[in-house]
Amino acid sequence: MKKMIGSIILAIIASQWLMGCSTTAQKAAYPDQHLAPAAPDHRAETRRTSTREIPPATAVHSEPVDLWDRLRRGMDLPAAADNALVQQYVQWHRENPSYLHRVTERGEPFLYFILDALEQRNMPSELLLLPIVESAYQPFAYSHGRAAGLWQFIPSTGRHFGLHQTWWYDGRRDVYASTQAALDYLQQLHARFDNDWLLALAAYNAGQGTVHRAITRNAERGLTTDYWHLDLPRETRHYVPKLLALKIVMTQPEYYGIELAPVSNSPQITVVELDFQLELAVAAELAGLEMDQLHQLNPGFNRWATPPDGPHRLLLPIEHANQFSQALTELDPNARVSWQRHHIQQGDTLGGISRQYQISVADLRRINGLSGDRIRAGRYLLIPSQSDPAMAARVASANRPLNIPANRITHVVRTGDNLWNLARRHGVTVADLTRWNNLRSDSILRPGQRLVLYVDVVAQGR
Repeated sequence: MKKMIGSIILAIIASQWLMGCSTTAQKAAYPDQHLAPAAPDHRAETRRTSTREIPPATAVHSEPVDLWDRLRRGMDLPAAADNALVQQYVQWHRENPSYLHRVTERGEPFLYFILDALEQRNMPSELLLLPIVESAYQPFAYSHGRAAGLWQFIPSTGRHFGLHQTWWYDGRRDVYASTQAALDYLQQLHARFDNDWLLALAAYNAGQGTVHRAITRNAERGLTTDYWHLDLPRETRHYVPKLLALKIVMTQPEYYGIELAPVSNSPQITVVELDFQLELAVAAELAGLEMDQLHQLNPGFNRWATPPDGPHRLLLPIEHANQFSQALTELDPNARVSWQRHHIQQGDTLGGISRQYQISVADLRRINGLSGDRIRAGRYLLIPSQSDPAMAARVASANRPLNIPANRITHVVRTGDNLWNLARRHGVTVADLTRWNNLRSDSILRPGQRLVLYVDVVAQGR
């Protein structure tokens, strides 16, 4: 009888342990959205359980073999392996096995840095996979809703968390700054929703007000208020299952037919802090990098140099950092930046500016891509301060991907439009909008009226 009881207890423990292993395992849809499975037609399906295979258990190693092994050790999100939507996205990965290889290869330079930050904050390691859901680890990702970067911050939320957005720089695309901001935000949401990570993730996608209202509605009706029972936007209902599916697949990728490239459990990039403005072409040369390589690691810079007022921080491959630092100490301070920016005032002419900076009108045209002599007050001209304008023109051409131009658009006013909502929609200020169109700040717009706007064209890098 004792043997029989012992066998029963062991069987129960084994079955519970296997279930735990099987359950350890996106705001934007998968980038390959046309390949993604269709959403279920009924809300009830998101809570339906399904029969599925349970992968065999993975052996535990004394030390992480690579970064993926380290990731698995820190997983701590609630399990939901029996949820129909989660299983739907698991199946999607099974049918598209190359997707994770492609995405993680793109994010490889940043993986150790982000995982390290998560561990320092004692946060679930699965959050390393959240940029796959958000941006497919594309540092230049830019959504139609004006969310930018790996973590897809919209402008207002970015500013709230200290991610400045200026002519020179967009902190939402700065991998270092945006990662710190995203983890701050997630921790804040985690505390706000009683330490429930699924609700925190839903709020990261839909906004905490949307999630709070859904909880209040359910509570008033005497209904369950966990993530799975809330009436949330469709995108948010799929967002958390996408991440939990990634958790399952990453737990045992080989079981699902996915081959992940090994990633070394060691840092690949390092942060170099500078206290002065530096031209990116100069930085690339000092570090022994191509401009494209430097730009991929530092996508927050919009222009040819770090911003005059900072940040001047650079992310560099760890094996290039010493070379950069040594070369920087030998660099003439006058060679750090060879450009300046002239703010065009009313009454300025190209000829007058050329005399002011002792550069020919022809060179000014070529460097700034002008076809004639007409310039507009409020815009900017790039001025080479080095003695060789031809070289300046070549550098400007090489840096063109960084020098995101202003795109002139015409907006036809519709009923309900006003200066404030138009400025917000297009990412400009009301002051700019009124200046460009010779209006007062209290001007009332008329349907059919045409307005001119100059909007930055953001490189999407998709």
